Amino acid sequence: MHKIFQGTYTAIITPFTASDQIDWEAFEQLVERQIEGGVEGLVFVGTTGESPTLSHQEHQDILRWSVKTVNGRCQVIHGTGSNNTKETIGLAEVAANAGADGQLVINPYYNKPTQEGLYLHFKAVADAVDLPIIIYNISSRTAVNMETPTLLRLIDHANVVGVKEASGNLPQMIDVIRKTPDDFCVLVGDDALTLPFMICGGDGLVSVVSNCTPKTTSNMVRFCLDGQWDEARKAYYSQLDVMQTTMIETNPIPVKYMMHKMGYCTSNIRLPLCAPSEQSLERIHQAIKLVETLEK
Repeated sequence: MHKIFQGTYTAIITPFTASDQIDWEAFEQLVERQIEGGVEGLVFVGTTGESPTLSHQEHQDILRWSVKTVNGRCQVIHGTGSNNTKETIGLAEVAANAGADGQLVINPYYNKPTQEGLYLHFKAVADAVDLPIIIYNISSRTAVNMETPTLLRLIDHANVVGVKEASGNLPQMIDVIRKTPDDFCVLVGDDALTLPFMICGGDGLVSVVSNCTPKTTSNMVRFCLDGQWDEARKAYYSQLDVMQTTMIETNPIPVKYMMHKMGYCTSNIRLPLCAPSEQSLERIHQAIKLVETLEK
């Protein structure tokens, strides 16, 4: 059966003006650059988009605006997850009504649900709204890991079509690839693990680094999907330093600063995140030079 999501999906940053409003003009430029770079899709209002600091109105405005702006030129995935099941369902309804292709739903954070609680949360969202769900498993931000048996229970639901595996546990990630059906989409959520993940049968990447390198990243993933491993390895190693640099401080601090220095947006980032430290700036500036070489 056909997989709904395969390839590179950029977890796009949310640009702000100097007065801390959403910068719609800069946002449109960022979207256009991604589409020109050949990504298969864009993820709006994810962690990289600073979703925890967006108001409910801003969140909904981005969901509606994104579909109109992309206008069918690539897939649109909306971040709808929260630690409140009713709130998640409400955002899922907005995403579905806006015409999104899918929704990225994170494990509920802070409440720290049990595995049964995780199952019931995702089942409730899947039952309530007819919009494909990609489960976002990232224990470093949520304090809870979705164990593979729980995931396997959920994929019986027609609306649960994929997982973004960002557990950082490579054996678990590979086990998910091995045990899920052929039509289930398994995407990696850690740029630096892309090559080993894809070699083991992964379907693609939800990427931070592709904010900077959409062409290089999407080409790398397509090489993997096509089995062109020599070319994939070259593309992977060519930007590994950039991948690692985007994670030297809490995401999206480095990548947003990089996009600012490249002229796409202000460096404004909402508290409690803040500007990169002086110790990080030299490495970030070196990464920017490499990006300019890769994407020319």
